[in-house]
Amino acid sequence: KLESIPNMKIGLTIDEFINQVNKIGLSIIGQTQDLVPADKKLYALRDVTGTVESIPLIASSIMSKKLATGADAILLDVKWGSGAFFKTVDGAKELAKTMVKLGNNLNKSTKAMITDMDNPLGKAIGNILEVKEAIETLKGNGPDDLVELCVNAAAIMLTQSNIASTIEEGKAMALNSIKDGSAFNKFRLMVEAQAGDVSYIDDLNRFPVAKNIIPVTSEQEGYISHIDALTLGVEAMHLGAGRKTKDDVIDYTAGITLEVKPLDKVNKGDVLAYLHTNIDDYQDIINKVRKAFTFSKRQVEKSPIIHEIIE
Repeated sequence: KLESIPNMKIGLTIDEFINQVNKIGLSIIGQTQDLVPADKKLYALRDVTGTVESIPLIASSIMSKKLATGADAILLDVKWGSGAFFKTVDGAKELAKTMVKLGNNLNKSTKAMITDMDNPLGKAIGNILEVKEAIETLKGNGPDDLVELCVNAAAIMLTQSNIASTIEEGKAMALNSIKDGSAFNKFRLMVEAQAGDVSYIDDLNRFPVAKNIIPVTSEQEGYISHIDALTLGVEAMHLGAGRKTKDDVIDYTAGITLEVKPLDKVNKGDVLAYLHTNIDDYQDIINKVRKAFTFSKRQVEKSPIIHEIIE
């Protein structure tokens, strides 16, 4: 998704990655040929041997990358729900415990958050749309669930690094970094260090937008009880935000933005979401996105974003 920022380079070498972290304290990179090259071959073997879902192999694949970069403290976000690999909390916990054990056995401070992806996180689905939402979050304008997850994750990492003595102290530090602008400034510095065009970070209106922005309206009234994350992810792909085949070209402007979240009261005719796309045949997608929203007569109990911390 960061590649939707013009010129942004995520294919750093290990040395470039380490040097940047030492220089500015932050870097985000993707998989490279130099980073655990055996993992790619092992994944190909898993694919043809029907072991893609093997938890020990998933754990070793994920943790090999974290350990290869030399991290002393590792925090993992293991998601469960309709929009995640694991559909149940139990599956996510099993993977988390395996990865935490691997890290701790190698004397690395390793923890994992079990987090909810049964409903979409935040309000944006898509490349540019999610980048813009992340920037707005760093500026203090993010959706509540995304802010909650990020602040808690930051707090845990601050305690792992012995910078904060308690989670509450860590949360206060994280929230203050948003309030005083230092969180946004650090992200901007990272984008600049990785050759990204920071003029897009400074002015989000510079990002291109899709030709068609289509409202999906409600045909009923009530309280939103659930939004199916998997359905929205699949339909965002059909709008152009993801690949159906490896040869497809991603449309960075495509995706879905939500106007409502679980617990919200909705009246008939209210906008549930907007589709962002450059395709013109979208009526079927409108219908499928509308069906992703489940209604109830009464407001349901709020589901926690973070279900458990494994350590």
